Amino acid sequence: MIFDQPLRRIFADNEGRDSNAKSVIKSISWRLVGTIDTMVISYWVTGQVDMALSIGSIEVVSKMVLYYLHERVWEKAAQN
Repeated sequence: MIFDQPLRRIFADNEGRDSNAKSVIKSISWRLVGTIDTMVISYWVTGQVDMALSIGSIEVVSKMVLYYLHERVWEKAAQN
């Protein structure tokens, strides 16, 4: 409860909408989970660690950007 108010200021605006900071943190944490999943599947399919790491490294950047943009579009849509 001590951290409740400072965290609200970081993660939501005055109207209670998600902040940009929250969207960034959510996109990073989700990408970590998604990238680990992609690397495990890539290794399972190819049997090559270097290929799995290569696929995972490309995927993490592109999907983080796409998720952030997707999150902001949804937040804009919720305002209307």
